Amino acid sequence: MGRYVNAGELEIWTEQVGEGPDVLLIGGLGDTVESWQFQLDGLADRYRMTAFDNRGAGRTAMPAGQPTVEAMADDAAAVLQGLNISSAHVAGFSGGSIIAQELTLRHPKLVRSLVLQSTWPGMDQYMKTLARSIHWQAKLAPDARAFLEFFFLLVYTPRAHNSGMVGQIIEDALAFPHQQSTEDFLKFLDAFVVHETGSRLGQINAPTLVLAGGVDPMTRPELGEAVARRIPGAHFEVLPLESHQPFQEIPDDWNARVDEFWQETARLSTQRPGHRAT
Repeated sequence: MGRYVNAGELEIWTEQVGEGPDVLLIGGLGDTVESWQFQLDGLADRYRMTAFDNRGAGRTAMPAGQPTVEAMADDAAAVLQGLNISSAHVAGFSGGSIIAQELTLRHPKLVRSLVLQSTWPGMDQYMKTLARSIHWQAKLAPDARAFLEFFFLLVYTPRAHNSGMVGQIIEDALAFPHQQSTEDFLKFLDAFVVHETGSRLGQINAPTLVLAGGVDPMTRPELGEAVARRIPGAHFEVLPLESHQPFQEIPDDWNARVDEFWQETARLSTQRPGHRAT
């Protein structure tokens, strides 16, 4: 069951399942709690999983004005604090990975470890041009279905399109009762175009796993590698046959890899000098 968590003037829709060490999942452009269903279902036997709708997505309203990544990172912090979670393993995808970076920089004590899927240190010219093309496609597409058919070419592999998986995702999105407006979608996108964390990533001390899809046309592997190079001790991996959203396309493999990382993080933390068992 979901509920709202208060974040100042904003009420953020959250869902929490499972028992065990805390995990916070942060979605990307337009994604809601439902985008993480394979993780909520597949990892709840080992972790207490929390997901939420970002401002302007799903059941969380978009406040007036242009959103910023800093504000969205503070939203994520408010979710943890509102649920009385002192620290969590944080996993962010695409725009959610940028929120996760900023959350870790602004609220380091809340982040036990960091998984960054399909991430970047700051948009290069290629990404900014792609973002502009998404912008005008969203405005000019004849209807929501046409836009999703275009946009998902950038998100899922040909395998997912040809198997019918993407077609079903589109049907589910069109039937979703809390659809994001085009205006809020573009506000969310614009926030990431101007945001940059690359010069500050060296300040992150949390154990970090960076994952990239080998055939991702948006967040190419070299961008994820650039993030991993800047974070001390970060581990970088390429999923060679995957695109932008592998946690949905190959959820069992993805879940197993992040579970392994979280378990290793917990094991290493118990070996640190001064560690106290809780």
